[in-house]
Amino acid sequence: AITTTVYFAYVLCQFVSADLGCSLLTNVLITCRLHLYYLITGKLINFKMNMGSSIRLNKGGVVGLFLIGVFIFVIYRSTGPASVLLPSEMRDGTSSDTDIISLKELLSAAIDAAGRGGNEVRRVREEATLQQKSKGETKEGVNDPVTNGDLLSHNVMYYSLHKSFPTLEIISEEHDTLKDTSYIAPANIRDLEVEKLMIIDKIVFVKDVRVWIDPLDATKEYTENLIQYVTTMVGIAVQGIPTIGVVHRPFSNVTHWGWLDNAVSPDLQVIKQSGLSLLPSPTVSPRLIVSISHQGTVKDVATHAFGPDTTIIAAAGAGYKIMEVITGAADAYVHTTAIKKWDLCAGHAILSAMGGTLTTLRNDAAASIEITYEDRNKYKNEAGLLATMKNHEFYLDRLQALKN
Repeated sequence: AITTTVYFAYVLCQFVSADLGCSLLTNVLITCRLHLYYLITGKLINFKMNMGSSIRLNKGGVVGLFLIGVFIFVIYRSTGPASVLLPSEMRDGTSSDTDIISLKELLSAAIDAAGRGGNEVRRVREEATLQQKSKGETKEGVNDPVTNGDLLSHNVMYYSLHKSFPTLEIISEEHDTLKDTSYIAPANIRDLEVEKLMIIDKIVFVKDVRVWIDPLDATKEYTENLIQYVTTMVGIAVQGIPTIGVVHRPFSNVTHWGWLDNAVSPDLQVIKQSGLSLLPSPTVSPRLIVSISHQGTVKDVATHAFGPDTTIIAAAGAGYKIMEVITGAADAYVHTTAIKKWDLCAGHAILSAMGGTLTTLRNDAAASIEITYEDRNKYKNEAGLLATMKNHEFYLDRLQALKN
């Protein structure tokens, strides 16, 4: 009777796992708890086997089986992923203070969403159906375009994530409300690469998570066919801290990702293992990567701060420039004007996961130089930025002294 009861409970656990996506560890915990529950409550089922193969359940057994079912549901709801929600929660679209989410599943979904957005970006460029419009001009007087690639990428990225995590707050650069999203499948919460790395999961409250997506970084260069700068990005902040970042390069089909204090994508792991990130960063004649739109201004600043032999690398796209710092192609990324947080969050998280640092250029002692991502209404960083892998304080001190 004991063996049969426990086996029945174990089968239910396996059903929960296969159908709803519980982790193996959660399965084991549930099964162990059911063993304990049985030992506490005693015998639940009487089996009376005879030649007629009849089975008789006593009243206590029926009650016990019902309690086991309730117990499994409660345990699943308290330890399972937040991607599986009750229908009422899916309709409501808001999270409660107790809703939880698996960061491992969210990372996998972000990788899938960025890749699918990249497919749209590439397809539009190849079909020459950009349908370019203008959102106005930047403070530097540069045209700020939006294309069909931006909007289609936004649709698949935003709604695929929303379908997998209905109560999650997602902030996107673009805003295009679709009436029919039936053609967009939920983002995949099981990425093969992530699963192979055997990453330890972390469960957090949904209310503490903000997802910042940039469906197409470097849109202006995209319209000019300078596709090497183009990326699609998903940044995930937990309690305002950039924690997980995904930067996808649509035209080379390469995806970089990083999870703070946990893991990075295999290509970035190679950089870590090579020791490249341990090499000293030059304090004389450094290589600074800056935006194409205001390279002249930054060159003047850099020359005064670091000397005439400073190398200025002009590039587009915040995601691209941060990745150039991470891979060692540049020593520092300097940006002296305002920049949106959906341009930064993904790269910031990857940089942090690789051991680098990203701060503002602000030298006001009363203000923090940290950039946080908890408030969707504070989507603009007005204080410039500096991103480095090493010697961050050296670069920051020189730039702040010049500003003074």
